[in-house]
Amino acid sequence: MERRTFLGGLTAASFGAMLENSFTDPARAQKTGASSARQDSFETSQVEVSGNTIFVRRYGKGPAILMVHGFPRTSLMWRFLAPELGENYTVICVDLRAYGRSGIPVSTYDHFPYSKRAMAKELVEVMDKLGFPTFTLIGHDRGGRVSYRLALDHPKNVERLAVFDVIPILEAWSRSDARFAQTYWPWILLSQKEPLPESYLLGAPEAAFHNPFGQGSFGPEILEEYVSTYRDPARVHGICEEYRAAATIDVEHDRVDKEVSKKIECPMLHLWAEGGPLDTFYAKDGGPPGIWRQWAPRAQGQAMKGEHFFPEENPDDTAGLVKQFLSA
Repeated sequence: MERRTFLGGLTAASFGAMLENSFTDPARAQKTGASSARQDSFETSQVEVSGNTIFVRRYGKGPAILMVHGFPRTSLMWRFLAPELGENYTVICVDLRAYGRSGIPVSTYDHFPYSKRAMAKELVEVMDKLGFPTFTLIGHDRGGRVSYRLALDHPKNVERLAVFDVIPILEAWSRSDARFAQTYWPWILLSQKEPLPESYLLGAPEAAFHNPFGQGSFGPEILEEYVSTYRDPARVHGICEEYRAAATIDVEHDRVDKEVSKKIECPMLHLWAEGGPLDTFYAKDGGPPGIWRQWAPRAQGQAMKGEHFFPEENPDDTAGLVKQFLSA
């Protein structure tokens, strides 16, 4: 396992520039600059697991937290939240397979290598290799779905679970309609048979960041780090395979668990974007908490100021609620 200590990303200078340009808001930029020494201090490594290599950013010391990003981000999305939590915890931020600098396993006809089950098992192995057989788990977007699958499949490894701005895959598809299709466009487009979605992503890689499920108030260096994933045909294919899995085999895995009333028994926190789709689509179900409590009886949560990427756009409030959850 290769490990390097970074005082700021790829190099001290390059990641320092990335942080300086990561927010267009002057007040936020000033705060970021003032705390850059703490934010820049992390290690990276490539963790060898069964049939793959996972890229890791590691912050802090203490009990372990695993943080899992979603589409179209990488582990870089946690660059503000992870240092806040790293004051009292060892925070492990991973690139999911095919994203960023992680490996790209070959897929199969049933898309299983990019199922949430396969990805979850891989992350359990990563944490075991790093010396953390048990940990708190935090996931956003696609990473949130990998995270709840991990909690279902490997309950002994997960002490607490936090999932941001998603509901379970089966629940989302079973409530899909025209409004869902128009809002959650990646579910529809990227799950199509190859090479259609691959061609779209490769043809206009920055387009994924110019819509409500991709945009952010970061500068060109951060954007370039994210977009680099979508210039690699193999990575784009892997990402589309994950969406195909979410439309097929992941649904079946969820359905089996729901039929036998399998539950997430650990404490769970769900945070979602105030005024966003989850906040408005599912009122008749009791909102996101009403849906999640069918899967996780101990689920709690609330809406957050900010859009889909509130963990990146509003890290201070997010960190405060996560810290409360961890200390409860």
